[in-house]
Amino acid sequence: MSLRFTEEEFQDAWKELDEPQLEGGWEFFTETMGVKIYRLYDKETGLYEYKVFGVLTTCTPELCADVYMDLAYRKQWDGYVKELYERDFDGHAAIYWESKPQYVYVRERRDLSVEGRKISVVLAKSSPATPCAEKSGVLRVKDYKQSLAMETDGGCGTKVFMNYFDNPGGNIPTWLVNWAAKTGVPSFLTDMQKACSGYSNYCQKK
Repeated sequence: MSLRFTEEEFQDAWKELDEPQLEGGWEFFTETMGVKIYRLYDKETGLYEYKVFGVLTTCTPELCADVYMDLAYRKQWDGYVKELYERDFDGHAAIYWESKPQYVYVRERRDLSVEGRKISVVLAKSSPATPCAEKSGVLRVKDYKQSLAMETDGGCGTKVFMNYFDNPGGNIPTWLVNWAAKTGVPSFLTDMQKACSGYSNYCQKK
């Protein structure tokens, strides 16, 4: 089985924590909760790709990474989730996630040691080759990618970099997709911090 993600992709993700790569058309979009969001217009789709830089002040990087990877817990705190599970589809391990559209994707987490720094990197991307049947009446997103890099901010928080692109396709107007991303990224960060604060209690009750 070929590697899902290259070593270079993991390296590129964490390096943006030190040196944001914003050349080639990236523009400042908005700032919220001390987090800056940049976007890049994709001429082919009419949609935007996003990069997020900032600090989540109330949770450690280890906790953030654990919460992000825990699919069972995600169903508890993410109100958009209808179905979410990881399973083997005829030899293809993948994640099925249904909110309003549905996603089938693969992901990988690596905890890196870089000159004494502990950095967690999670990469995810859509997996159109996975033999998972589409549900009737539910739009399947076939072009999705996300990278996330996290390390300590030197205190009790987490320095974060996130790169995100989501193309639902179909007949959804591009303005609506872009609006959803504009509101969804900040609300996701808020929800993540709340989820981190409740994770210990969740684990104790399992």
